[in-house]
This record gives sequence, structure tokens and C-alpha cells, in this order.
Amino acid sequence: MEILDATVIAPAAPHIAADFGVPAVAVNVAITAYVLTLAVLIPISGWLTDRFGARRIFMTALVVFTVASAGCALATSLPALVGTRVLQGVGGAMMVPVGRLVVIRTTAKTELVRAIAYLTWPALVAPLVAPALGGFLSTYASWRWIFVLNIPLGLAALPIARRLVPPVRADEPAKLDWRGFLLTAAGMAALVIGLEVAGLVLVPAAAAITAAILYLLRTRRRPLLDLRIVRVRTYRVTALGGSVFRAVITAIPFLLPLFFQLGFGWTAAQAGLVVIALFAGNVGIKPATTPLMRRFGIRTVMLGSVTASAACLLAMAFLQATTPLPVLLALLACSGIVRSTGFTTYNTIAFADVPSDRMTSANTLMSTVQEVGSGLGVAVGALLVRFGESLTGGDGGYRVAFVALAVLLVVPAVEAITLPRTAGNVLTGRG
Repeated sequence: MEILDATVIAPAAPHIAADFGVPAVAVNVAITAYVLTLAVLIPISGWLTDRFGARRIFMTALVVFTVASAGCALATSLPALVGTRVLQGVGGAMMVPVGRLVVIRTTAKTELVRAIAYLTWPALVAPLVAPALGGFLSTYASWRWIFVLNIPLGLAALPIARRLVPPVRADEPAKLDWRGFLLTAAGMAALVIGLEVAGLVLVPAAAAITAAILYLLRTRRRPLLDLRIVRVRTYRVTALGGSVFRAVITAIPFLLPLFFQLGFGWTAAQAGLVVIALFAGNVGIKPATTPLMRRFGIRTVMLGSVTASAACLLAMAFLQATTPLPVLLALLACSGIVRSTGFTTYNTIAFADVPSDRMTSANTLMSTVQEVGSGLGVAVGALLVRFGESLTGGDGGYRVAFVALAVLLVVPAVEAITLPRTAGNVLTGRG
């Protein structure tokens, strides 16, 4: 449900925009608001789990998410949709991180690769279905049905969660770091608002930097986000370079359906069906990712994925309405393949060298930076489109955005190069 809702809106954006009387690219705020709420609230998901138990928090999150989905379906304006998407984010922030935390806490390190694979497979199904589903519903029914579908899913998930999710909780939960939470929320909100409102970048960006500095200067023994964990090199590569990679790659499924509809004149259904190739490549390569890491090493696969992703983005910038469909599908499939191998390397190596007693704080921080990366990816993608349109007009804004996103991948490429060749070998069993 959570991942489906993060990706299903993109093909429907022009239809939502037409109903609300706003530019199609402006609908990105509904995606960003959702992901931003996830990022702001995820840091307290670990504390809530320790305090009230995983089962209770998970089931409460399902109820909130389902009710918010009904609100999204009834929205009559973009601000109303954004408000209900924020409420959805409140539920989503307690679902995926709490579920992953339960798995990480109860799994031996030697089994983490297999456990992460089990976590990843279901997450790959939703993006595979979402583009076609969003495009089909918005073209032949109404975009509102995108959110109505969450209601039966949520109702079905409740009894399953009651049976499967254990009541994991801490014997002596720590006190919540309220100051850290408020500083983190203010910093993230200011950063994303600065990207959304391009003309007011400096003030929100300065607020974000100020909040970050104040947070770093704090000396509590149990901060909400324990930034000391980034001293672990393999963890830092995922938290920093991996977040940039995630931001860039997350922008692609948002930009492509808009590019195909507004640039090529396709319907939402056509655009959604074609974008399936991206996620088909993502799913298709999944069984081979672990053997690839075992054969070549995590560092090599990571660097290859980043480099190939940049090449795919540059190729997307030169697509035309006359590009043969097989060529277009092959390009999107290749992009999906390196998306999958890249995400797998980062997710696998993230906790390789993290001590067991710091897994909770490491998971909380990682969930936060991943959601921030996803939210910033959509916001940056929309900002780059607006910038490109001011320079070139027409669909040139999307072409400029693809090139700029490819350039941003220099950051994770440099991070990958500095990683030791033997990094993560203990997890893959590579000698």
C-alpha cells in the first residue's frame, strides 16, 4: 500500500491537474508532501515501537493510512489533496520502518541478505503494477479510484497484521528526544519547501542548515537520530551516496509519464503501460543481484549501477515521439535493471558493520535519509523541469532535467570508488 501510493500518482498527474486547474508538474507537491511526512515522522517510529509495541503501532498505522486514502479520494482541490496525503504519510511512517525493524531485530547477521531480499520482493510488485494502474484508472475511470483501492487493502491487512506482527517492545524505553524531533522536522520541511518554491530557496535552505547545525551541536546521550553511526564507513556510503542515488532514480518514474503525455501526446494509459518496462527490468534482475555481488563484489556492482544509470538518463534526454517502441522499452528496462542492482548493493551493505546494539538507531536514521532522498528526488526533478522550461520551452524542460540528474550521479560514483573492494564480503560469502 505504502509503495503503491508513492508511485501510482505520476501517470495520473495531468488528470489531477486538469481537475484542480493547476500545471501538471505542480502535482509533484502531493507526492513530495507524502514522502516529506514519512521522513519527518520515521525518526520517532523506533521510539513508538519501543514504547507501545510493534503490533499496536503497525495496526494503528494501517487504520490511519486507510482513512486518509478515503480522504484523498474525496479531495476537491490540490491543497485538500496535499493535506490528506500528509495524513497518509503519518500512517506510512509507522508501517514500513516498524516492519523492517522487527525483521532486523529478529534476524542473525549471516541471514540479513536473505531477509532483506524477502523484504525487497514485495516492494517490487507495487511499482510494477502502479504505472499501468494509475494510467488506466485516470484514463478510463477517475484518478480518485487510485485511492479508493487502498480501502479494501487496508481492511484486509488488519487481521493479517494482528496475526503476524509480534508485540516487540523495549523493557525500558528511552525518553523521546522532543527537541531533536522538532529540529529534524523543521530542517527537513525547510529544505523541501525551498525546493518546491524555487523563488524562495535561500530562506528555507538557510533554515534547514541552521536546524542541522543546532542538532549536531546537541549533546544528549540518546538523540532521536544518532548521527555518530555514520562513522561506520559502509553505513555512510549508503546514507550519503546511496541517498543521492535514490533521489535521482526516484525522480525518473515521476518525470517519464509526464514527459510521454505532455511531450509525446500520449494518454495516461499509454504512458503507464510503457513505464512498466522500467519496473519489469527492476523485478527481472532481482534473482541475479546476489550472485552478481558474490561474483564481482558489492563495490564493483554498485559503481557499475551508478554509471549505467547516468548513461540511461542521458539516453532518455534524446528520446523522441518517433523513437521505435522496442528501443524505448529496452532503454527503460535497462534503467530498471541498474536501479535494482544499485538499490540492492546499498541496502545490503548498509548494516554490514553496524553493531547489533545499535541496529535500532541505525535503522531509524537509514529509513529517514532514504525517505528524504525519495522526497527530494521528486522535488528536485520538478524544479529542474521548471528551470529547463524557462531555458528551452516545450518538452525541453524534461530533457534538461534528465541531463542534470545524470550529472548528480557523480556524487554516489565518487562514494563508490572510495569504498574498499572487500566491503560487504562477509555478507555475500565472497572470498
